[in-house]
Amino acid sequence: MPEVASFSYPFATLQQLAEDVLKHAREKGATAAEADVSEGFGQSVGVRCDEVETIEFNRDKGIGITIYAGQRKGYASTSDFSAQALRETVEAALNIARFTAEDDCAGLADAALMAKDCPNLDLYHPWALTVEDAIETARLCEQAAYETSPLISNSEGASVSTQQAHFVSANSLGFMGGYPTSRHYISCSVIAGEQDGMQRDDWYTTSRLASELDAPGKVGRIAAERAVARLNGRKVKTGEFPVLFEAPLAGGLLGSLVHAASGGALYRKSSFLLDHLGKRVMPEFVNVREEPHLLRGLGSASFDSDGVATNARSVVEGGILQGYFLSTYSARKLGMQTTGNAGGSHNLIIQPGELDLAGLLQRMGRGLLVTELLGQGINYVTGDYSRGAAGYWIENGQIAYPVEEITIAGNLKAMLLGIVAVGNDVQVRGSKQTGSILIDRMTVAGE
Repeated sequence: MPEVASFSYPFATLQQLAEDVLKHAREKGATAAEADVSEGFGQSVGVRCDEVETIEFNRDKGIGITIYAGQRKGYASTSDFSAQALRETVEAALNIARFTAEDDCAGLADAALMAKDCPNLDLYHPWALTVEDAIETARLCEQAAYETSPLISNSEGASVSTQQAHFVSANSLGFMGGYPTSRHYISCSVIAGEQDGMQRDDWYTTSRLASELDAPGKVGRIAAERAVARLNGRKVKTGEFPVLFEAPLAGGLLGSLVHAASGGALYRKSSFLLDHLGKRVMPEFVNVREEPHLLRGLGSASFDSDGVATNARSVVEGGILQGYFLSTYSARKLGMQTTGNAGGSHNLIIQPGELDLAGLLQRMGRGLLVTELLGQGINYVTGDYSRGAAGYWIENGQIAYPVEEITIAGNLKAMLLGIVAVGNDVQVRGSKQTGSILIDRMTVAGE
């Protein structure tokens, strides 16, 4: 069994560095301060056409220091952990604070809201993976793709990555917390067909725990099947049709909900969900929960980047928006209380329905299954949505043929309200978990 690589700095050293920074900030006259100390390392291996293409090792560390001089705020960071560098970084942050304008919403979160303890969320599972084993895993993945079909003509490569990190966050109100984390990946991207008829597709698996990753052979096989299925794509006639977002893409709709319901967009009045708290934003059957304390969750955290304790809550219940995503600062700007979302959402989960992907296709009958999106055509002020897309045309609940070079357009407010069904085909790949999502109608622009 190969040894697991370890951190250069013990966790206690990160804690001591944070204490030293806060102490120096007090001595220099800061009225409040916070420090974030982190260290991470990992390795990534890439194989293409059975040849090793890349072997990368990464190791980094850093300290970020935020200083408050009354209602003025300054920030500085360094990757040098020497005592002199830390003192100079504190002083740099303090100098910046002295020259910034006062902001009556600036400052640390209320002491009563700080996380008092850090439950063990089981986020750290190092993978004892040698470079040789990583290369072999990537080769197995790519080989499985080639063996899936003779139509696989080329490869963009298979890669295997393992990353570990640990951190400490602390502030002058006495809060200090932190923990180690791990995350591992296997991915594969291949090309089917020849010359003008080529299509590419990919697949990947990710987890905190290596044993929970899909087998490399499965990753390669799915990537190959997806690439082959896209051969001989065509456009469709322009019109309004139901659209089914495949599970890996449907998380983007949840991401749009988070963006529009986040404090920054709301206090700047740049959100289509302005003043929608307590109002209907989705159909009655849709429920969305935030679960920050899921064991091994990819978005799990016991506190946010303000040090505020996270809590499970209902974000959308019966289609009604129950809560925004607020940091300490954005909450003050809105005259509200932080929701523990400084830094983003934590394991946002839409309640799955009863249908799998095949069942959703039957439910849709005729329309578009979207498996790839291109571009970033989203206006969060108005909710207007327009993106390039590819996927499959559905007739009588079955895939009829692949579709390419089209655009789908609509309005996010109408799209969220127009959800017809949520699938149970959940792909856990990040902090947003959902099955495929069927929307009643969007404009599909083709021929």
